[in-house]
Amino acid sequence: MSLFDSLCHAFGTVSTSGYSPKNASIGYYDSAYFDWVIIVFMFLGGMTFMLFYHMVKGEWKIIKINTEFRWYVGFLLFFCAMVAWILWKEDTYSNLGNSIRYATFQIMSLLTTTGFTTADYEKWPQAAQMFLYASCFIGACAGSTTSGIKVVHYVIIWKYMVASIKKIFFQPMSMVTVRLNQRPVDRFIIDLAICYFIVNIFLILGGGCFMVLVDDMDYVTGMSSVIATLMNIGPGFGTIGPSENYAHISAVGKWFLSWNMLVGRLEMFSALVVFYPSFWKK
Repeated sequence: MSLFDSLCHAFGTVSTSGYSPKNASIGYYDSAYFDWVIIVFMFLGGMTFMLFYHMVKGEWKIIKINTEFRWYVGFLLFFCAMVAWILWKEDTYSNLGNSIRYATFQIMSLLTTTGFTTADYEKWPQAAQMFLYASCFIGACAGSTTSGIKVVHYVIIWKYMVASIKKIFFQPMSMVTVRLNQRPVDRFIIDLAICYFIVNIFLILGGGCFMVLVDDMDYVTGMSSVIATLMNIGPGFGTIGPSENYAHISAVGKWFLSWNMLVGRLEMFSALVVFYPSFWKK
């Protein structure tokens, strides 16, 4: 890898932007060493940056009790293990080591919304593709360079759901509390997390319908194009897969997907608030 290519990939990895000067992305080099180095730094790029500050200060207890970081690691281990097992079971690659390598790289790339690729994962078994598709909805940690829904929102929503079920069916007199990093979460933050998740789902469903109507594409490509741009991932499924691009999409479709990228990077509400008439009133 030349110095120019290494700098491009270094910036594209740490910023989780996924830019590569090669059409085949990281797969162009076919190097296990490059793959594992980039995997490590994609993982670090998906962490909350405040954790690095605590690491430098030696405050390891804060990292240990950080709820979002533990869920982030858990998500990665689960998805990587499942995809690697599927690839190994279906003999997609020659040995278990290669299955782990390719599965880990692709899950890390999609979950952190980086967008690098080392293989045409649309040739993988359907079960493996389903796990890759699901990882696109997650995103990494809040306070990182990644886009997506973010792990912390899933943590809050899950804990709120569990607490609400317990209150409804088992402890009707109890108070619903959600704790994050061993501290109670304000109700406003819970409402915001639920609203953020719902808005993302509505934008994906509505955007997918819009793309199918505008470009007369199949529903897999339509949905995936919105997910890949709204989450700022890049490659998707269908005719915008890892071996394809967005060139065939119409001008209207490109403008809409560009707007999705902007909305995704502005954390949703900042971009959507402009549609409220009251926002423009003095």
